[in-house]
Amino acid sequence: MTEQSPKIGSPSIPRDKTNDYTEAQAANRRNFIVQQRKNSLHHVSNYSIDPASTAGNIENFFGIAQVPIGLAGPILIDGEHAQGEFYVPMATTEGTLVASYSRGMRLLRESGGVKVSVVDDAMQRAPVFIFEDARQARDFGLWIEENFNSIKTQAEETTRSGALRNIEQYAAARMRYLRFNYTTGDAAGQNMVGKATSAACEWIATEYPKSKPDCGLQRYMLSGAMDTDKKHSQLNTLHTRGKRVIAEAVIPNDTMQSILGVSTEMIYKMRQISHVGSFMAGSINTGVHSPNALAALFIACGQDAANVAESSAAISYADLDADGNYYVSITIPSLIVATHGGGTGLGTQKECLELLGCYGQGKVNKFAEIVTATVLAGDLSLSGAILAGDWVTSHDKLGRNR
Repeated sequence: MTEQSPKIGSPSIPRDKTNDYTEAQAANRRNFIVQQRKNSLHHVSNYSIDPASTAGNIENFFGIAQVPIGLAGPILIDGEHAQGEFYVPMATTEGTLVASYSRGMRLLRESGGVKVSVVDDAMQRAPVFIFEDARQARDFGLWIEENFNSIKTQAEETTRSGALRNIEQYAAARMRYLRFNYTTGDAAGQNMVGKATSAACEWIATEYPKSKPDCGLQRYMLSGAMDTDKKHSQLNTLHTRGKRVIAEAVIPNDTMQSILGVSTEMIYKMRQISHVGSFMAGSINTGVHSPNALAALFIACGQDAANVAESSAAISYADLDADGNYYVSITIPSLIVATHGGGTGLGTQKECLELLGCYGQGKVNKFAEIVTATVLAGDLSLSGAILAGDWVTSHDKLGRNR
Protein backbone atom coordinates (compact mmCIF):
# COMPACT_ATOMS: atom_id res chain seq x y z
CA MET A 1 0.00 0.00 0.00
CA THR A 2 1.35 3.43 -0.88
CA GLU A 3 1.99 5.63 2.14
CA GLN A 4 -0.14 8.75 1.98
CA SER A 5 1.10 12.20 2.91
CA PRO A 6 -0.76 14.01 5.70
CA LYS A 7 -3.78 15.85 4.35
CA ILE A 8 -4.05 19.62 4.53
CA GLY A 9 -5.74 20.39 7.80
CA SER A 10 -4.37 17.34 9.61
CA PRO A 11 -4.38 17.71 13.42
CA SER A 12 -1.46 19.53 15.01
CA ILE A 13 1.14 17.83 17.15
CA PRO A 14 0.17 18.31 20.84
CA ARG A 15 2.07 21.03 22.66
CA ASP A 16 1.86 22.71 26.04
CA LYS A 17 2.89 26.36 25.90
CA THR A 18 3.43 26.44 29.65
CA ASN A 19 5.54 23.30 30.18
CA ASP A 20 6.10 21.09 27.16
CA TYR A 21 8.92 18.97 28.62
CA THR A 22 7.01 16.52 30.80
CA GLU A 23 6.39 12.79 30.61
CA ALA A 24 2.69 13.53 30.22
CA GLN A 25 3.33 15.64 27.13
CA ALA A 26 5.71 13.04 25.69
CA ALA A 27 2.99 10.40 26.17
CA ASN A 28 0.41 12.70 24.54
CA ARG A 29 2.57 12.95 21.45
CA ARG A 30 3.18 9.20 21.35
CA ASN A 31 -0.55 8.55 21.58
CA PHE A 32 -1.15 11.16 18.91
CA ILE A 33 1.23 9.66 16.36
CA VAL A 34 0.08 6.09 17.13
CA GLN A 35 -3.48 7.14 16.38
CA GLN A 36 -2.35 8.88 13.19
CA ARG A 37 -0.05 6.18 11.81
CA LYS A 38 -1.08 2.98 13.68
CA ASN A 39 2.54 2.21 14.61
CA SER A 40 3.96 0.61 17.73
CA LEU A 41 6.35 2.74 19.78
CA HIS A 42 7.47 0.18 22.35
CA HIS A 43 11.20 0.90 21.95
CA VAL A 44 10.87 4.64 21.34
CA SER A 45 8.89 5.03 24.57
CA ASN A 46 11.34 3.17 26.83
CA TYR A 47 14.04 5.45 28.21
CA SER A 48 15.65 6.49 31.45
CA ILE A 49 16.10 10.24 31.02
CA ASP A 50 13.81 12.91 32.41
CA PRO A 51 12.02 14.73 29.56
CA ALA A 52 12.69 17.98 31.41
CA SER A 53 16.42 17.52 30.74
CA THR A 54 15.84 17.77 26.99
CA ALA A 55 14.64 21.39 27.10
CA GLY A 56 16.86 23.40 24.80
CA ASN A 57 17.97 20.28 22.91
CA ILE A 58 14.81 19.27 21.05
CA GLU A 59 11.21 20.25 20.39
CA ASN A 60 8.11 18.00 20.45
CA PHE A 61 9.97 15.34 22.47
CA PHE A 62 8.22 11.96 22.37
CA GLY A 63 10.94 9.32 22.80
CA ILE A 64 14.51 8.18 22.40
CA ALA A 65 16.45 6.74 19.45
CA GLN A 66 18.53 3.93 20.90
CA VAL A 67 21.82 3.31 19.09
CA PRO A 68 24.04 0.41 20.23
CA ILE A 69 27.28 1.52 21.87
CA GLY A 70 30.41 -0.61 21.68
CA LEU A 71 33.66 -0.21 23.62
CA ALA A 72 36.91 0.02 21.66
CA GLY A 73 40.41 0.03 23.03
CA PRO A 74 42.37 0.64 24.99
CA ILE A 75 44.22 3.27 22.99
CA LEU A 76 47.46 4.68 24.37
CA ILE A 77 47.68 8.45 23.88
CA ASP A 78 50.54 10.85 24.43
CA GLY A 79 48.73 14.17 24.24
CA GLU A 80 49.12 17.50 25.91
CA HIS A 81 45.70 16.98 27.52
CA ALA A 82 44.88 13.27 27.06
CA GLN A 83 47.57 11.04 28.54
CA GLY A 84 47.45 7.31 29.14
CA GLU A 85 45.08 4.55 28.04
CA PHE A 86 41.44 5.14 27.14
CA TYR A 87 38.50 2.89 26.35
CA VAL A 88 36.42 4.62 23.69
CA PRO A 89 32.59 4.38 23.47
CA MET A 90 31.38 4.22 19.87
CA ALA A 91 27.69 4.35 18.90
CA THR A 92 27.07 2.57 15.60
CA THR A 93 24.94 0.00 13.81
CA GLU A 94 27.77 -1.09 11.50
CA GLY A 95 29.11 -4.53 12.30
CA THR A 96 32.95 -4.88 12.42
CA LEU A 97 33.44 -1.17 13.13
CA VAL A 98 34.29 -1.39 16.83
CA ALA A 99 36.40 -4.52 16.27
CA SER A 100 38.38 -2.76 13.55
CA TYR A 101 39.05 0.30 15.67
CA SER A 102 40.13 -1.91 18.57
CA ARG A 103 42.63 -3.61 16.26
CA GLY A 104 44.04 -0.26 15.16
CA MET A 105 44.28 0.83 18.78
CA ARG A 106 46.21 -2.34 19.62
CA LEU A 107 48.62 -1.61 16.77
CA LEU A 108 49.22 1.91 18.05
CA ARG A 109 49.55 0.76 21.66
CA GLU A 110 52.15 -1.90 20.83
CA SER A 111 54.04 0.68 18.77
CA GLY A 112 54.40 2.98 21.76
CA GLY A 113 51.17 4.97 21.45
CA VAL A 114 49.92 7.89 19.40
CA LYS A 115 51.11 11.47 19.86
CA VAL A 116 48.34 14.06 19.47
CA SER A 117 48.49 17.86 19.34
CA VAL A 118 45.84 20.56 19.09
CA VAL A 119 47.54 23.18 16.92
CA ASP A 120 44.78 25.73 16.24
CA ASP A 121 41.35 26.75 17.52
CA ALA A 122 38.75 28.98 15.85
CA MET A 123 34.99 29.17 15.37
CA GLN A 124 33.49 31.55 12.82
CA ARG A 125 30.56 33.67 11.87
CA ALA A 126 30.98 35.43 8.54
CA PRO A 127 28.73 38.44 7.89
CA VAL A 128 28.70 40.34 4.61
CA PHE A 129 28.29 44.11 4.22
CA ILE A 130 26.86 45.43 0.94
CA PHE A 131 27.71 48.86 -0.49
CA GLU A 132 26.91 50.92 -3.57
CA ASP A 133 30.23 50.07 -5.20
CA ALA A 134 33.51 48.20 -4.71
CA ARG A 135 35.55 51.26 -3.61
CA GLN A 136 33.20 51.91 -0.74
CA ALA A 137 33.47 48.28 0.29
CA ARG A 138 37.28 48.53 0.15
CA ASP A 139 37.30 51.66 2.36
CA PHE A 140 35.03 49.91 4.83
CA GLY A 141 37.61 47.15 5.15
CA LEU A 142 40.24 49.67 6.22
CA TRP A 143 37.88 51.05 8.86
CA ILE A 144 37.30 47.53 10.22
CA GLU A 145 41.05 47.08 10.69
CA GLU A 146 41.38 50.44 12.44
CA ASN A 147 38.47 49.72 14.80
CA PHE A 148 39.15 46.08 15.60
CA ASN A 149 39.52 46.65 19.35
CA SER A 150 36.13 48.38 19.59
CA ILE A 151 34.49 45.62 17.54
CA LYS A 152 36.11 43.01 19.80
CA THR A 153 34.71 44.75 22.89
CA GLN A 154 31.18 44.78 21.47
CA ALA A 155 31.33 41.11 20.49
CA GLU A 156 32.74 39.87 23.78
CA GLU A 157 30.13 41.66 25.90
CA THR A 158 27.67 38.92 24.85
CA THR A 159 29.69 35.93 26.09
CA ARG A 160 31.66 34.76 29.11
CA SER A 161 33.91 32.28 27.33
CA GLY A 162 34.13 33.50 23.73
CA ALA A 163 36.99 35.71 22.56
CA LEU A 164 37.30 37.40 19.17
CA ARG A 165 40.72 36.48 17.80
CA ASN A 166 40.80 38.22 14.42
CA ILE A 167 38.66 39.19 11.43
CA GLU A 168 39.53 37.93 7.97
CA GLN A 169 38.33 39.99 4.99
CA TYR A 170 37.32 38.94 1.49
CA ALA A 171 36.27 41.29 -1.32
CA ALA A 172 33.86 40.49 -4.17
CA ALA A 173 31.86 42.93 -6.31
CA ARG A 174 30.44 45.58 -3.96
CA MET A 175 30.49 43.26 -0.95
CA ARG A 176 32.93 42.91 1.93
CA TYR A 177 32.83 39.51 3.60
CA LEU A 178 34.13 39.49 7.18
CA ARG A 179 35.06 36.19 8.76
CA PHE A 180 35.05 36.65 12.56
CA ASN A 181 37.30 34.08 14.26
CA TYR A 182 36.65 33.25 17.93
CA THR A 183 37.90 30.89 20.57
CA THR A 184 34.91 29.42 22.41
CA GLY A 185 36.20 27.58 25.48
CA ASP A 186 34.67 24.13 25.98
CA ALA A 187 31.62 24.78 23.80
CA ALA A 188 31.43 24.12 20.06
CA GLY A 189 30.30 27.72 19.91
CA GLN A 190 28.24 28.21 16.74
CA ASN A 191 25.38 29.89 18.60
CA MET A 192 27.80 31.78 20.82
CA VAL A 193 29.67 33.35 17.92
CA GLY A 194 26.42 34.10 16.11
CA LYS A 195 25.17 36.17 19.04
CA ALA A 196 28.54 37.91 19.48
CA THR A 197 28.87 38.74 15.80
CA SER A 198 25.30 40.04 15.66
CA ALA A 199 26.10 42.51 18.45
CA ALA A 200 29.30 43.55 16.69
CA CYS A 201 27.53 44.04 13.35
CA GLU A 202 24.79 46.18 14.88
CA TRP A 203 27.49 48.39 16.38
CA ILE A 204 29.34 48.56 13.04
CA ALA A 205 26.16 49.37 11.12
CA THR A 206 25.51 52.27 13.50
CA GLU A 207 29.02 53.64 13.99
CA TYR A 208 30.46 53.39 10.48
CA PRO A 209 27.91 55.72 8.83
CA LYS A 210 28.49 58.20 11.67
CA SER A 211 32.20 58.35 10.89
CA LYS A 212 31.62 58.46 7.13
CA PRO A 213 28.13 59.69 6.16
CA ASP A 214 28.70 59.05 2.45
CA CYS A 215 29.94 55.48 3.04
CA GLY A 216 27.27 53.93 0.82
CA LEU A 217 26.42 51.13 3.24
CA GLN A 218 23.15 49.57 2.11
CA ARG A 219 22.71 46.63 4.48
CA TYR A 220 24.41 43.62 6.01
CA MET A 221 23.58 39.94 6.47
CA LEU A 222 24.75 38.09 9.58
CA SER A 223 25.99 35.21 7.44
CA GLY A 224 27.25 35.51 3.89
CA ALA A 225 27.92 31.73 3.87
CA MET A 226 31.70 32.02 4.20
CA ASP A 227 31.47 30.53 7.69
CA THR A 228 30.29 27.34 5.91
CA ASP A 229 28.24 26.20 8.89
CA LYS A 230 27.48 22.45 8.65
CA LYS A 231 29.21 22.27 5.27
CA HIS A 232 32.75 21.37 4.24
CA SER A 233 34.89 24.04 2.61
CA GLN A 234 38.48 24.32 1.47
CA LEU A 235 38.63 27.52 3.52
CA ASN A 236 38.15 25.46 6.67
CA THR A 237 40.86 23.03 5.61
CA LEU A 238 43.31 25.92 5.27
CA HIS A 239 42.20 28.22 8.10
CA THR A 240 40.56 25.84 10.63
CA ARG A 241 37.02 25.70 11.99
CA GLY A 242 36.78 24.23 15.47
CA LYS A 243 40.01 22.49 16.45
CA ARG A 244 42.91 21.64 14.15
CA VAL A 245 44.33 18.41 15.55
CA ILE A 246 47.21 16.19 14.42
CA ALA A 247 47.70 12.57 15.49
CA GLU A 248 50.97 10.82 14.59
CA ALA A 249 52.74 7.56 15.30
CA VAL A 250 55.76 5.51 14.28
CA ILE A 251 55.06 1.82 13.68
CA PRO A 252 57.86 -0.78 13.38
CA ASN A 253 57.62 -3.24 10.53
CA ASP A 254 57.43 -6.32 12.76
CA THR A 255 54.53 -4.85 14.75
CA MET A 256 52.70 -4.01 11.54
CA GLN A 257 53.27 -7.56 10.28
CA SER A 258 52.14 -9.28 13.47
CA ILE A 259 48.91 -7.30 13.94
CA LEU A 260 47.76 -6.25 10.46
CA GLY A 261 49.50 -8.98 8.46
CA VAL A 262 51.11 -6.54 6.03
CA SER A 263 54.51 -4.87 5.83
CA THR A 264 55.14 -1.19 6.39
CA GLU A 265 56.42 -0.97 2.81
CA MET A 266 53.15 -2.38 1.48
CA ILE A 267 50.99 0.02 3.46
CA TYR A 268 53.24 2.96 2.53
CA LYS A 269 52.87 2.16 -1.18
CA MET A 270 49.13 1.77 -0.71
CA ARG A 271 48.92 5.30 0.69
CA GLN A 272 50.73 6.69 -2.35
CA ILE A 273 48.24 4.98 -4.66
CA SER A 274 45.27 6.04 -2.54
CA HIS A 275 46.37 9.68 -2.56
CA VAL A 276 46.24 9.64 -6.36
CA GLY A 277 42.78 8.11 -6.26
CA SER A 278 41.59 10.69 -3.74
CA PHE A 279 42.94 13.49 -5.92
CA MET A 280 41.20 12.19 -9.03
CA ALA A 281 37.93 11.76 -7.12
CA GLY A 282 38.12 15.31 -5.79
CA SER A 283 37.89 14.01 -2.23
CA ILE A 284 38.12 16.29 0.82
CA ASN A 285 39.88 13.49 2.67
CA THR A 286 43.15 11.75 1.81
CA GLY A 287 42.71 9.40 4.76
CA VAL A 288 40.58 6.27 4.79
CA HIS A 289 37.32 6.68 6.73
CA SER A 290 37.45 9.32 9.45
CA PRO A 291 33.64 9.93 9.41
CA ASN A 292 33.11 6.44 10.88
CA ALA A 293 34.97 7.36 14.07
CA LEU A 294 33.55 10.86 14.16
CA ALA A 295 29.92 9.82 13.77
CA ALA A 296 30.23 7.01 16.34
CA LEU A 297 31.89 9.26 18.92
CA PHE A 298 29.65 12.24 18.19
CA ILE A 299 26.48 10.22 18.76
CA ALA A 300 27.78 8.54 21.91
CA CYS A 301 29.19 11.74 23.41
CA GLY A 302 26.49 14.30 22.68
CA GLN A 303 28.07 16.20 19.82
CA ASP A 304 26.08 17.90 17.06
CA ALA A 305 26.04 15.06 14.51
CA ALA A 306 25.71 17.51 11.60
CA ASN A 307 29.20 18.78 12.40
CA VAL A 308 30.56 15.55 10.90
CA ALA A 309 30.11 17.38 7.58
CA GLU A 310 32.87 19.85 8.44
CA SER A 311 34.91 17.60 10.71
CA SER A 312 35.24 14.81 8.13
CA ALA A 313 37.96 16.59 6.14
CA ALA A 314 41.31 14.97 6.81
CA ILE A 315 44.89 15.13 5.56
CA SER A 316 46.83 11.89 5.71
CA TYR A 317 50.62 11.78 5.49
CA ALA A 318 53.04 8.86 5.66
CA ASP A 319 56.77 8.24 5.40
CA LEU A 320 59.07 5.23 5.57
CA ASP A 321 62.57 5.40 7.04
CA ALA A 322 65.62 3.30 6.13
CA ASP A 323 64.84 0.79 8.89
CA GLY A 324 61.30 0.19 7.65
CA ASN A 325 59.61 2.18 10.41
CA TYR A 326 56.34 3.67 9.21
CA TYR A 327 55.60 7.27 10.23
CA VAL A 328 51.90 8.05 9.80
CA SER A 329 49.81 11.08 10.70
CA ILE A 330 46.28 12.33 10.28
CA THR A 331 45.40 16.04 10.42
CA ILE A 332 41.78 16.99 11.10
CA PRO A 333 41.61 20.69 10.19
CA SER A 334 38.05 21.42 11.32
CA LEU A 335 37.12 19.21 14.26
CA ILE A 336 34.07 20.70 15.98
CA VAL A 337 33.58 19.20 19.45
CA ALA A 338 32.38 20.24 22.88
CA THR A 339 32.44 18.94 26.45
CA HIS A 340 30.13 21.59 27.87
CA GLY A 341 26.71 22.72 26.68
CA GLY A 342 24.66 21.43 23.77
CA GLY A 343 23.87 17.74 24.05
CA THR A 344 26.81 16.89 26.32
CA GLY A 345 24.71 17.05 29.50
CA LEU A 346 22.10 14.48 28.46
CA GLY A 347 22.19 11.22 30.40
CA THR A 348 23.78 8.76 27.96
CA GLN A 349 26.06 11.36 26.42
CA LYS A 350 27.30 12.64 29.76
CA GLU A 351 28.10 9.10 30.90
CA CYS A 352 30.12 8.42 27.75
CA LEU A 353 32.09 11.65 28.14
CA GLU A 354 32.72 10.74 31.78
CA LEU A 355 34.11 7.34 30.67
CA LEU A 356 36.79 9.32 28.85
CA GLY A 357 37.28 11.83 31.67
CA CYS A 358 36.07 14.51 29.28
CA TYR A 359 32.83 15.86 30.70
CA GLY A 360 32.60 19.52 31.68
CA GLN A 361 34.75 22.59 31.47
CA GLY A 362 38.45 22.44 30.73
CA LYS A 363 38.18 19.12 28.87
CA VAL A 364 37.52 19.96 25.22
CA ASN A 365 41.13 19.69 24.02
CA LYS A 366 41.46 16.34 25.78
CA PHE A 367 38.38 15.09 23.97
CA ALA A 368 39.66 16.44 20.64
CA GLU A 369 42.91 14.51 21.12
CA ILE A 370 41.05 11.27 21.88
CA VAL A 371 38.80 11.68 18.84
CA THR A 372 41.72 12.27 16.49
CA ALA A 373 43.74 9.37 17.90
CA THR A 374 40.72 7.14 17.33
CA VAL A 375 40.50 8.30 13.72
CA LEU A 376 44.13 7.29 13.14
CA ALA A 377 43.52 3.85 14.65
CA GLY A 378 40.62 3.21 12.31
CA ASP A 379 42.49 4.38 9.24
CA LEU A 380 45.37 2.02 9.96
CA SER A 381 43.13 -0.97 10.63
CA LEU A 382 41.05 -0.54 7.48
CA SER A 383 44.17 0.01 5.37
CA GLY A 384 45.53 -3.28 6.64
CA ALA A 385 42.23 -5.05 5.96
CA ILE A 386 42.14 -3.82 2.37
CA LEU A 387 45.72 -4.92 1.75
CA ALA A 388 45.45 -8.27 3.51
CA GLY A 389 42.22 -9.14 1.72
CA ASP A 390 40.08 -9.55 4.85
CA TRP A 391 37.94 -6.44 4.44
CA VAL A 392 35.00 -8.34 2.94
CA THR A 393 35.50 -11.53 4.95
CA SER A 394 35.47 -9.61 8.24
CA HIS A 395 32.07 -8.18 7.32
CA ASP A 396 30.92 -11.68 6.43
CA LYS A 397 32.03 -12.90 9.86
CA LEU A 398 30.97 -10.02 12.10
CA GLY A 399 28.68 -7.79 10.06
CA ARG A 400 25.20 -7.98 8.60
CA ASN A 401 26.54 -9.63 5.42
CA ARG A 402 26.08 -12.95 7.16
